[in-house]
Amino acid sequence: MSQKVQLTLAQMRAGQSGTIVAIFGGRGLTRRLEAVGIRVGGKVTKISSTLFRGPVTLRANHTQVAIGYGMANKILVEVDTSS
Repeated sequence: MSQKVQLTLAQMRAGQSGTIVAIFGGRGLTRRLEAVGIRVGGKVTKISSTLFRGPVTLRANHTQVAIGYGMANKILVEVDTSS
């Protein structure tokens, strides 16, 4: 049985994958993220992040993207915890 957990992209560990559930931001943020392939319903994998609120690197639609910590904190992801 798998359990679904929701975390922000900033809270996820490197290597975790999930489906984007919501983006908590205005129209400008949503458009900026959609331009690089990050949208609600899309699959993402967190690749890495730096210490102390640095950029977060992720993979979405076979593209590797780095976004700021503030943006990553506004993206809610449903992570599958079954292993």
